[in-house]
Amino acid sequence: MQITSSQIAALNEPQLPDHSKRWTALRAQLGDKHVDIESVVEALRAFQIAIPSWALGTGGTRFGRFPMGGAPLNLEDKISDIGLLHALNRSSGAISLHIPWDIPEDASAVQNQAASLGLRFDAVNSNTFQDQPGQANSYRFGSLSHTDQAVRDQAVAHNLEVVRFGMELGTRVLSVWLSDGSIFPGQHNMREALRRTEDSLQRIYADMPEDFRMLIEYKPFEPAFYATVIPDWGTSFLLASKLGPRAKTLVDLGHHLPNTNIEQIVSTLIAEEKLGGFHFNDSKYADDDLTAGSIKPYQLFLIFYELVEGMRKQNQSMQELGWMIDASHNIKDPLEDLLQSVEAIKLAYAQALIVDDHKLRQAQQDNDPVIAQEVLQDAFRTDLRPLLAEARLRDGAALDPIGCYRALEVRKHLIRARGENTIATGL
Repeated sequence: MQITSSQIAALNEPQLPDHSKRWTALRAQLGDKHVDIESVVEALRAFQIAIPSWALGTGGTRFGRFPMGGAPLNLEDKISDIGLLHALNRSSGAISLHIPWDIPEDASAVQNQAASLGLRFDAVNSNTFQDQPGQANSYRFGSLSHTDQAVRDQAVAHNLEVVRFGMELGTRVLSVWLSDGSIFPGQHNMREALRRTEDSLQRIYADMPEDFRMLIEYKPFEPAFYATVIPDWGTSFLLASKLGPRAKTLVDLGHHLPNTNIEQIVSTLIAEEKLGGFHFNDSKYADDDLTAGSIKPYQLFLIFYELVEGMRKQNQSMQELGWMIDASHNIKDPLEDLLQSVEAIKLAYAQALIVDDHKLRQAQQDNDPVIAQEVLQDAFRTDLRPLLAEARLRDGAALDPIGCYRALEVRKHLIRARGENTIATGL
């Protein structure tokens, strides 16, 4: 299925008068605050968030999975589904592949399909947290950190194979997340496990092309519950620093212990030029992988403020970072969930862009926490949804992406084409 520009225009038509009123009112409101409205709109239009290939099917937990039908049956179906999202919001213009769940058998054909839908390929992701059919050695007790050299060799070779796929698809970023660690005290020597991991990553880094970057993800627990080998941003930063300038830290918003100040982590990584990218989701308790912005929207805004302010001061472009959604759609239609996440992420970005930076800096210099709070919350509480809608409208996307998705009965079309009982590869 494809969504045409004429279908979107027809659904936008009756909504235009109301949108025009809201947009005019917001322009006046932002104009009174001396916000450069057009620059904000253009920044939003340029901002693209990658969709992981595994996220097009319904998710689940270790207790169960509840498929809803119409799931993609292969990589081509997944690219097609991301094309649907991008047609609706013009902000989902990148695909992040997870190998070996989604191996591009014909890279040229896959690239051509993606290009026809206005899509490009973002970071490629390795997988050494699962054993694959026919695999010679098991990752049961680790991969890049394993005590057995043969297992480490296998994990290194897999990562380099993923790099090769990335080269074929035109991306230059490898994302590495390890589940390596120990479930019980004494299970392994933590110092030696870290050293083995460093050695394995050095081997991968050395064999990557010179224009390839490595993003190192971290996670405090799960599936290793006692000690993960890369448990936090500091360990990722340490490893990335030892590897070299093409290694960066990847921040997954769910990969922190409760109440961690993620925005401070982001600020520090920007200052050290080691921030590589983000995996967006939200959580209440741990790595819940919920829809971005559904639980802690103010935290998401604060993270984006540190990004906007920090990248500006460092003379870096937001386009230099990797942006990907990493959520599990346990009970939602996955495409609707992804549309919601993209909207929440762009809303937080827009709110960060309208912060009165001069006034905030003055409050900071004056040690005035009251005014500092007022400045931030004024931006956060400003309803910028008409601005996001205007950015979409200018790109020929839907004023109301979810409303358009439902009006076109996209899920029904997918079920008719693929069946009721399909299950996509991935989580």
